[in-house]
Amino acid sequence: MTSTTDTVAPATGRCEENLDRYLRFWNASPDDEGEDQAADAFGEEVRYTAPVGVLTGRQALIDFRRQFVQHMGSVAFRARREPEIHHGHARLLWRLDVRGEQFATGTDVLAFDRDGRIGAVTTFLDEAPEGFDPHAHA
Repeated sequence: MTSTTDTVAPATGRCEENLDRYLRFWNASPDDEGEDQAADAFGEEVRYTAPVGVLTGRQALIDFRRQFVQHMGSVAFRARREPEIHHGHARLLWRLDVRGEQFATGTDVLAFDRDGRIGAVTTFLDEAPEGFDPHAHA
């Protein structure tokens, strides 16, 4: 037997805006803390789950991005195709270039809260960086 529940999903337009902010957040320069994009895009208690670990809270994501960019240098995070959005969730296939070379590809599944802010991100690596051990952080 199949059942359905009615949930209040945010407007697709708001989700699209925050997906754009999400991309800008990851592409911010090393000097930019990314706080403006983060405040608009993420819920205060956003949960980010990735092979490298689990982060909770907007500030933890800001700190992670800053450390990554400082360590890696010039990075470009971009969608590999148009994101798919439905029922308050999105699937974003991405590519990460470091110093102009492909570093990794992956898929992020984002869950939006009622206001359309990103409340959770689950990241999967489709092509891991060279030498990356997926079990080292488990």
